[in-house]
Amino acid sequence: MAICRARALFSLSKCYSTLISRPGHSSPIRSFSSSQFESVGFIGLGNMGFRMVNNLIKAGYKVAVHDINCNVLKKFSDMGVPTKETPFEVAEASDVVITMLPSSSHVVLFVDHWVNPVMLDAPVSGGVLAAEAGTLTFMVGGSEEAYRAAKPLFLSMGKNTIYCGKTGNGSAAKICNNLAMAVSMLGVSEALALGQSLGIAASTLTRVFNSSSARCWSSDSYNPVPGVMEEAPSSRNYDGGFASKLMAKDLNLAASSAKDIGQKCPLTSEALEIYTELCNDGHEARDFSCVFRHYYSGMDEL
Repeated sequence: MAICRARALFSLSKCYSTLISRPGHSSPIRSFSSSQFESVGFIGLGNMGFRMVNNLIKAGYKVAVHDINCNVLKKFSDMGVPTKETPFEVAEASDVVITMLPSSSHVVLFVDHWVNPVMLDAPVSGGVLAAEAGTLTFMVGGSEEAYRAAKPLFLSMGKNTIYCGKTGNGSAAKICNNLAMAVSMLGVSEALALGQSLGIAASTLTRVFNSSSARCWSSDSYNPVPGVMEEAPSSRNYDGGFASKLMAKDLNLAASSAKDIGQKCPLTSEALEIYTELCNDGHEARDFSCVFRHYYSGMDEL
C-alpha cells in the first residue's frame, strides 16, 4: 500500500500496499500527526481495495478514489464517494494517498512537485475475508515516526500493525509470509487429497487437523476443499481471494531473494514450480487454494 501527495503516501498491495504522504508542504516528517490525515485518497479498488475503502468510510474518513475499472468507480460514485479520473487528481484532493495494487511496479509516483514526500511500504495479509471484516495485518517498512502517525489509518482497515524497520522491510516480510502460506496450503491440500483417496471425508480430516498439530490458517480459516468452509473462496469456485498468479509472483520474488543471498530454499523452488504449472494450465486468476482441485485433483465435499 502506498500513500502519497497530500501529506503522506502509504502503499498496500495484494498484497503490496503503499502509503505516500506529503509532510505539509515544506514541513519535516517530525510534524506528522494522525490528525493530518482527514482526507484520504485511495487508488486500486479490486477485491481488497474495495473493501478497505468501505472500512475507511465507516471510520469517518473523507475518501476520494481512482481505479482503471469504470464499473467499480460508478459503484462508489453512486454511494456519494468522490471519484477521480487520474491518480494525480486523487493526490490533489487528499492529505494522504493509499495504493492497493497487484505489485510495486504498478505504483505510480505522482509527487514530483511535492516537498519531502514520505512513503511507507505496508503490505497486507489476511485476504478478502479479512479486508471485508477489517481484520487485516499490516507489515510496515519506512520511517518509524511516519508509521506511528499512519497507524490509526491502518487500524481502521485492520486489527494488527507490525513495524518491520526500514523502507522495503514491509515488502520483505510479506514475501516471507506468502512463502510460508504457499507451502502451508500445498501441505494441507496434499494431505486432504490423500485423505479423500484413503476414504476419509475432507470435513472429518479437517476437524482432525484443527484439533491436532496440523492446525493452521489453511485448514481452519481458508480451507481449500469446496464445501468444507462456505465463506472460503474454495466454496465459490475459487473466485476472488488471492490469485494464483500473484502467489506465483511472490514465490518468484522469494526465490530470487534467496538466490541473491545464497540461501537454500528448496520448498520455495518446489512451490514456485507447482504454482507456475497451475498458472500455465489456465488457473492464474483462481484463488491460490485451487491447487487442491487443479493440481492434486481433490474432490468437493458433498
